[in-house]
Amino acid sequence: MNFVKHNTTKRREGNNQGRRSQPARGRGQQPVSTLDPHLFIKKAMPLTEARYESARTIQDLPVDARIKSNLMAKGYLRPTEIQDKTLEAILTDHDLMGIAQTGTGKTGAFLIPIVHKLIGSKPAFQALVVVPTRELAVQVEEEFKSIVKGLSLFSCCFIGGTSVGRDIATLRKPVHIVIGTPGRLTDLARQGALRFNHFNTLILDEFDRLLDMGFSRDIQFIVKAMNNRKQTILFSATEEQNQKKLIQELLRHPVEVRINKGKTTGDHIDQEIVRVGAGESKMEVLLKMVRDHSFQKVIVFAETKRGVSTVRKTLHQSGIKVDEIHGNKSQNYRLKALNDFKSGKIQVLIATDVAARGLDISEVTHVINYQQPRDFDSYIHRIGRTGRAGKGGKAFTFVN
Repeated sequence: MNFVKHNTTKRREGNNQGRRSQPARGRGQQPVSTLDPHLFIKKAMPLTEARYESARTIQDLPVDARIKSNLMAKGYLRPTEIQDKTLEAILTDHDLMGIAQTGTGKTGAFLIPIVHKLIGSKPAFQALVVVPTRELAVQVEEEFKSIVKGLSLFSCCFIGGTSVGRDIATLRKPVHIVIGTPGRLTDLARQGALRFNHFNTLILDEFDRLLDMGFSRDIQFIVKAMNNRKQTILFSATEEQNQKKLIQELLRHPVEVRINKGKTTGDHIDQEIVRVGAGESKMEVLLKMVRDHSFQKVIVFAETKRGVSTVRKTLHQSGIKVDEIHGNKSQNYRLKALNDFKSGKIQVLIATDVAARGLDISEVTHVINYQQPRDFDSYIHRIGRTGRAGKGGKAFTFVN
């Protein structure tokens, strides 16, 4: 197993480019990365950002006392920087765009003021939260429920991989807030079960992903149908230049809060490549890595669903505590695998890019790209599963 040492000049130039490479096609029409392997080599930079501490405590926030009690019961003492700097803008109904790294409390930043404004109102489909992945939707609803204990506020969550009929039945009873993924939300709307004109507040979480080519049509459909929209809130870790026009169309005189520059670089993550020599088994190299005691909590990315299942099966047969998540797995299966990984019941989670964005998983020690990602953006978001909330991490990419 050969861990290739870095070349400083090439490494720095490569990771600053952030360019998107068009995927090539190899035998069997499988996508093949055309990225320069030097892009995957980078020594972690020391974290020099000053720790932010709000001048006010949770108890000082201008929100309902029961919200503050619930937050303190969760162990929160002070708001995070993004929460502190966006609270009043959302409370006073301003449109807002917030940019902050993953793990800095963006979900709480929009839920705390939205919950405060909903207190005492009838359940009438007032706020719509749109997120890019099923797992993130479930996380947002869980956070909402923890904040509204004792407040008689109700939510529902609509995601792919679940029963559409059950969703339609759920919508017969109004709720205060709806959380969901774009595809399922638009499906329900086209069937007449969900009416977007009932909502007055729109929140797009991970908006950079929602506004990309995969989701932009659904988002535009939702926005066009929300003709009673009074407030729009966008949160993300990154900001894409090619989305500026659409963002300007969504927001009216917005407050903008940037905790970072909106560019995810992975500077705080040690990045290396693993060259697999002729006659050497790639799987044996992977097994040797995850059997090392330092690889305590590992996400392994593969390019295809079949590839994910193959890696999982081999690691399982070799005695590794492992599971998998990808689009062919049911939502219940994916959530169980994710929870087992979070709790430490399994050591290794094998995934397609479904796990590269929006998942709140702490203490991931290593990310391993079993195949090279097809483009640089995918690479950056994959390795961002480690080194979260200001901590360091390690990422390895296999290169043949």
